[in-house]
Amino acid sequence: MLRIQPDREGVLGWWTPDGVRLPETGEDAVARAVHHVAAPIRLVDVDGQLGVARGGTATLDTGTAPTAGSRQLVGYAPAFRPDQLGDRAFCDTHGLVYPYIAGAMANGVGSEALVEAMARAGMVGFFGAAGLSLDRIEAAIDRIQRAIGDRPYGFNLIHTPAQPQSEAAVVDLYLRRGVRLVSAAAYLRLTLPLIRYRVAAIHRDATGAVVTPNKIIAKVSRVEVARQFFSPPPPELVQALVNEGHVTPEQASMAAEIPVALDLTAEADSGGHTDNQPAIALIPTMLALAEAMQTRHGYRTPLRVGAAGGIATPESAAAAVAMGAAFVLTGSINQSCVEAGTSPVVRDMLARSSQADVTMAPAADMFEMGVQVQVLKWGTMFAVRARNLYRLYRTHASLEEIPAATRQALERDYFRATLADAWASTRAYFAVRDPAQVARAESDPKHRMALVFRSYLGQASRWANMGDPSRKGDYQIWCGPAMGAFNEWARGSFLETSDRRDVVTLGMNLLVGAAALARVGWLRAQGVSLPRAARRFLPRDRAELAALVAYE
Repeated sequence: MLRIQPDREGVLGWWTPDGVRLPETGEDAVARAVHHVAAPIRLVDVDGQLGVARGGTATLDTGTAPTAGSRQLVGYAPAFRPDQLGDRAFCDTHGLVYPYIAGAMANGVGSEALVEAMARAGMVGFFGAAGLSLDRIEAAIDRIQRAIGDRPYGFNLIHTPAQPQSEAAVVDLYLRRGVRLVSAAAYLRLTLPLIRYRVAAIHRDATGAVVTPNKIIAKVSRVEVARQFFSPPPPELVQALVNEGHVTPEQASMAAEIPVALDLTAEADSGGHTDNQPAIALIPTMLALAEAMQTRHGYRTPLRVGAAGGIATPESAAAAVAMGAAFVLTGSINQSCVEAGTSPVVRDMLARSSQADVTMAPAADMFEMGVQVQVLKWGTMFAVRARNLYRLYRTHASLEEIPAATRQALERDYFRATLADAWASTRAYFAVRDPAQVARAESDPKHRMALVFRSYLGQASRWANMGDPSRKGDYQIWCGPAMGAFNEWARGSFLETSDRRDVVTLGMNLLVGAAALARVGWLRAQGVSLPRAARRFLPRDRAELAALVAYE
């Protein structure tokens, strides 16, 4: 039985029934009312018990005397639908119903099917273009544009310092095909292709306001990088674009009035490229930076900060929004969904993992720099083998210098070919993708070693996506602790197994749950002691979620 706390001070107000419906008591009734986020909740005193009042009239005025038949109002929370979370301006800018992003997962793990499902649900997903050929990316553009029309979608644009011409070619493709939104990831510094994308076709509208058809949502975890994105495009890069004929001098002057990215995702401890930052420290830091940069530059539209990394449960989504996040972005959890462009065996591995089943390993795209990515360690030897390759790279000048016994182990367990044959296939790959790398490797044995080792790291993610059973011990699966947190939340529900998971059901559970938990917080602040069933939002299917956001 739910009893009203006797030490409550003051009176919140009064509720007068309409003579038709009486208050409903009991833990289940309270939980249903709290979770029905489309309707306001009025909690009243029913002979010392907590009751849910429906209909009637609630008066939030402690100075008003009760009328005949009225009951004391002990808690009130307005309707709070998931489309009210975050920053409404973010949704308006990008044509969204909900402030929710499914982040880009490289090598097409963030698939066309995922992007299409998100678009149809009023959210936005990013296609994982990193690591794919231009032909493969263009095929994805063809399919997505044909499937969803004017609905929102985005593509990944990843910083590739070892292959700058690749980044430039991807930008050329996006501009030619009218891709208007990109997720800029893994950037250490701003690049000419990135700025070219941002300022392409910049112009003024009839009111004189600067209009930028192309939008960037940056994903960063370091203040020094975030500051670059929140600044106007660097003048030297804009001038270079003028010199190359990509923008006019007049357009160059307009660029000084806009940030490189109006929206920035504060990426905390996550899968893939990550600095393992704690969200509870990172998000407030990025919000403070946004305020400072907005004050400094006086942009027409205020800068916004969203949250990523560890977003996997209603509680984490609610916490991010409570800290001021304009939107939330999920990544790891979407890999276990049926739309993800990976294999069923990988989805099953992810659905079985715990928060401790992740570790850091060298990144294929920034191998020589020592940059790391967070991956799944349960069920695969990839992280151990990748770290061993990086150790060998650091301690030897060439493949030939590696001791014979170690070479044999690499050929037997890693490459399943001689190192000479591994170089031959690597050379053939780069001869098509980036001939400059081949030329450099022919004269620099250490660079040749790096390319061969990078080939293993790059193929390891493809073996996982393909579900190659002979290579299961080498699977590279990008994953953060969010995956384990989601699995724990979903345990015992229909979402426990990967074959029942889809990105929209996951997203709506997080959003509706976050809205419900926000109301829990408001009621607790009024001194209401809620039952556990009300304070926990458990997985719901699509029909149940629709009922919770439906008006009475």
